[in-house]
Order: sequence, then structure tokens, then C-alpha cells
Amino acid sequence: MSQAWPVHHLGTIDSTNSEAKRRAAAGAIADCWLVAEQQSAGRGRLQRAWISPPGNLFATALFREPGGMAVAIRLPFAAALAVSDVAVQLAPGTDARLKWPNDVRIDGAKLSGILIETGSHADSVWVAAGIGINVSHVPDSAGQSATCIAALRGDTAVTTDMVLEALRAAFARRLEQARGGFASLRTDWLERAEGLGATIRVTAAGEPIEGVFEDMDASGALVLRLPNGVLQTIRAGDVDLVRKV
Repeated sequence: MSQAWPVHHLGTIDSTNSEAKRRAAAGAIADCWLVAEQQSAGRGRLQRAWISPPGNLFATALFREPGGMAVAIRLPFAAALAVSDVAVQLAPGTDARLKWPNDVRIDGAKLSGILIETGSHADSVWVAAGIGINVSHVPDSAGQSATCIAALRGDTAVTTDMVLEALRAAFARRLEQARGGFASLRTDWLERAEGLGATIRVTAAGEPIEGVFEDMDASGALVLRLPNGVLQTIRAGDVDLVRKV
């Protein structure tokens, strides 16, 4: 399992996911973790830049997924749960919340970025699970409210090695859970969901839609109750809480 996978330290690189994809294209898909000290072209969901200064964790788990795409589509939720597990473990008392589909936030401040990419090689599915965690500091150009593990702990002695060790164990547990089905993963995700039962705004294809965050269905789609009572299923988009004045 991923806790035992070897770790390859890469120094400075464009991004750990880009390196994982290069290795996968070459057929070098040995289960492993790729870890960079710094990224020059880090990427997040929807091709957003992920600011990657030294002192934070930039890692990708590269592996073949025997369960194929049926399991791979669950991994954004599994990875988010793993990061929230790390936050709670390293900063006890932290109320880690998950903003659909895979943002990990504490009191509305973003802690991590997750990018799951997949492909196929020799009739098998490979996964590059990219996870960036703010460890020592918050990037100056985060573009939104953000936090880091050191701030949550009140302890600047926290290191990327400490966080990586916790992440490898947490990801191994959540990957095993994902391979066993989506039901328990969905239950755990909903227990930490940010905005469940509240009014949210979802922007998809440039169009904002407001409604009550009713549920996440068995496929991982967000279920929104519109003002007219109709339930709408949303499979991609950006979510924001609507603050009532």
C-alpha cells in the first residue's frame, strides 16, 4: 500500500504531476511518491496555478490502479479526506472541512491543492494523485484566504517530512477505502462537508447557480436544491458559500 511505496525526492521541478505523467508515458509506472522541494509550474484543478515556494509539501502518488476508472473517479474525495486526516492528526482540534469536490479548508482558509490525473498504459489505468499542502507558510499570491500546518499548530518547527509521513499513511488508508466502494467514503466526506444544508453558489461554464447544498450523490455529484424546489445535479464547477447579510 502507498505508505510503503518508495519516495523519490526531485529537488526543483516543473511539477510533480508533470513528472509523473512523463514517467507514465514512458511506461515507468512503479508505485511511488514523487516529492519536490519547489515547483516552477505547479498546477491545481481547472489548470489553475499552484504557488509552490520552498517549505511547503509538493507530492504526487504515481501508481497503477487495479480497480480501473471505477476507483480512480473516487480518488479526489479520498485524497481530500486524507489531507483532512493529516490536518487533524498534526493539529489536534482542527475542524477540517471539505469544499466540494476536494478543497480542504479550515475556517474558510484553504490548506491544500489536489489534482488527480489518469491515463492508460498496456491495458491498465495509472493515477497521478498530486497533493500540495501548505506546511510552513502561506504563499504570498494564494489569491484567496489560506492557512498552513504551522499556523494551525502554532509551531514553526513542523517539517515537510513530518507532513509527508502522515500523508503517506492517511492516503494508504483512504485509497484502500476507495477500492472497497464509494459508500463509506461518501459518508465520511459528507461528515466533513462545508456548507451542507446551506445556500451555496456554483459557477459552472461561467454561469452561477444558487441553491441549497442538499447532498452528494452516489457518483460524487453535488445535489443542489434550487429556489423552486427542483433538485439539480452538478458534476463540475466552483462552489462558494453565500453569506447572508
